Amino acid sequence: MYIYELDFKVRDYECDLQGIVNNSVYQNYLEHTRHEFLLERNVSFSELHSQGIDAVVARIEMAFKVPLRSRDEFVCKLGVKKEGVKYIFNQAIYRKPDNKLCFTAKVTTVVMVDGKMTADFAPFDEIVG
Repeated sequence: MYIYELDFKVRDYECDLQGIVNNSVYQNYLEHTRHEFLLERNVSFSELHSQGIDAVVARIEMAFKVPLRSRDEFVCKLGVKKEGVKYIFNQAIYRKPDNKLCFTAKVTTVVMVDGKMTADFAPFDEIVG
């Protein structure tokens, strides 16, 4: 289940010689979506870091379905759940206007407080519900 969406448009410089979005750029789309999702819920990475709190990516599983091309408009969708000490962000990218699934990812994150992993982090726990 997706609980957040963010719209994008492919920029020319994000494409490789084949004329499709370079595989590494998809991680930028995912990260920007996660950050905007958290900011809308008053969770700021820079403020957390200044307090010794860092949310870090531990693992990413990606599946490329249909390539995006220059000037394609698309939406990045996000869902999140908690599994033990991990916060799992399930994300997908759909091309507009045909709603074609282009990409899926499972992003596993953990929260470190003063360099030590923590299982309970109230701001994220409230988001997960």
